[in-house]
Amino acid sequence: MNNKNKCLIFAHRGANKETVAIAENTRAAFNHALQYPIDGIETDVQLSLDEVPVLWHDWELDKLGHPGKGIDDFNFAQLEQMDFAGYCSPDAASEGALSLKEFIDSFRGRCGLDIELKSRDEESRQRLETKILQMLAIIGTSAADGVFISSYSLPGLIFAHQHSPDLPLYYLLSGHHTQTDIELFLKEYSFLAGFCLPIDIHNESIAKLLRERGKGVGVYTCNSTEEIQKALDLKVNILITDYPQLALQLRDS
Repeated sequence: MNNKNKCLIFAHRGANKETVAIAENTRAAFNHALQYPIDGIETDVQLSLDEVPVLWHDWELDKLGHPGKGIDDFNFAQLEQMDFAGYCSPDAASEGALSLKEFIDSFRGRCGLDIELKSRDEESRQRLETKILQMLAIIGTSAADGVFISSYSLPGLIFAHQHSPDLPLYYLLSGHHTQTDIELFLKEYSFLAGFCLPIDIHNESIAKLLRERGKGVGVYTCNSTEEIQKALDLKVNILITDYPQLALQLRDS
């Protein structure tokens, strides 16, 4: 997913805030996003109590009426009975939890897929590794159809690389990271296909460094005209946004 000639526009969690309110990481959100000529979709993966990879961003299920409870407090059959779409709009058709397998089966090949591996700080190493192995069993181990994994968890990415050396892996950086940090990561973790960083910290110097090292560059979450234009000016490979129509308009104008 390292396209040097064109900035790829990825819909953040599939949700599209420019039109109707649709709950993120749902079938409706992804199908709606694909009504536009986007290049990809970004989503988030957690693990149910019975170890099924499920799409959900928040650590808790407060939005669904289960305060203090998370995806990993319920088995997948229970999650399928919950409504993951109705909290956003009373008119939304009810949707149960979306598994990673259904997501891959439904959307792979239709656009690029950025699958974020979610990991809590207090998560056990065993559970993190189980989640990664389950994800890899579904995704496969080759760099096919524009599918890649991103994560803030460096240990998770290292483990994924050990089991799937050909699958592109992107390290998600935070606002506190500097170019010095990136230089260190490049030296110690050369297997990384690229980095995905907040648009706020991206600059010409970092862009030049990663371009020279042949690494892909993604930026998140670019929602304003200024942020999108900055990303385009810096010639990023992947632009993740809640407003894909705006990004497409600016990119193609």
